[in-house]
Amino acid sequence: MKLFSGFDIPRNYYNSIILIGNFDGVHLGHQKLFKKARDYKKKFKCKIGVITFNPMPKMFFNKNLKHFKLMNISQKTDQFKKQKVDFLINQKFSKRFSKIKAKFFIKNYLDKKIKAKVLFVSNNFKFGNKREGDTRLLKSYEKICKYKLIIPTPMKKNNKIISSTEIRKLLSSGNLNQANKYLTRKWEIQGKVEKGRRVGGKIGFATCNIDIGNYIIAKPGVYSVKVKIELSKKKINGIANLGFRPTFNQKKILLEVNLFNFNRNLYNKKISVEFIKFIRREKKFKSIKQLTNQIKKDIRIAKNSLK
Repeated sequence: MKLFSGFDIPRNYYNSIILIGNFDGVHLGHQKLFKKARDYKKKFKCKIGVITFNPMPKMFFNKNLKHFKLMNISQKTDQFKKQKVDFLINQKFSKRFSKIKAKFFIKNYLDKKIKAKVLFVSNNFKFGNKREGDTRLLKSYEKICKYKLIIPTPMKKNNKIISSTEIRKLLSSGNLNQANKYLTRKWEIQGKVEKGRRVGGKIGFATCNIDIGNYIIAKPGVYSVKVKIELSKKKINGIANLGFRPTFNQKKILLEVNLFNFNRNLYNKKISVEFIKFIRREKKFKSIKQLTNQIKKDIRIAKNSLK
């Protein structure tokens, strides 16, 4: 898959099928969209391209929106590759870009710059200065700009639209199992191992500390996890605490992972943490002994869930 940081692309990528959106999670609903795009690819014998924005426009306009994303750009790129996308335009979303008029975006970006052949957008797609552009405007330019507009019906399960918003709600409420079903894989956080306060090591449970950055905060608590270390395909079983460590009055949300049968130093290593099962919610303990006893119980439950 070819990566572009803007709309200036080589001519051999013109006249492609273009999907526009955030695609946060690349979930079941998105996958249905990509399947349809692949069908059109067979019909028109052309490439599939994705236009996405970084940062996500919603986060750009709301600076207080810190923990929101289901995945980072690296994970998103990997998922696009799995969906057989030929190229990705990862457009930097800036103040200047946000002020582009919707009609100008259609005529100069979608038509002149990339000459889109087929456009896939969601039914609630908004674009351009002050979100003035919508699917009706795109439809009105179909014949002028010679593209075909596709607005697929949202995918539903149990009368609920499968969306990134719905998956965020599921994760926040602790319904990890359903969130993973909608994602069609285990939800994961990627991050670099940081130096912590070494509290875990002092009580006999050494942990890797990861700053979760802009990821959505799943329900604070204890999870069984599988961990992949950079450049390695092997997954290591473990247990994780996502939260504020109330027993130790931690102020910042943190992901701490204890790996089973593993004692290598991972400082500054990039790791991926797959969330397998929600074990219990976070709790403040009266003593370190109470905490260590509970951790032993949690580890037993985690090991059983990872068999």
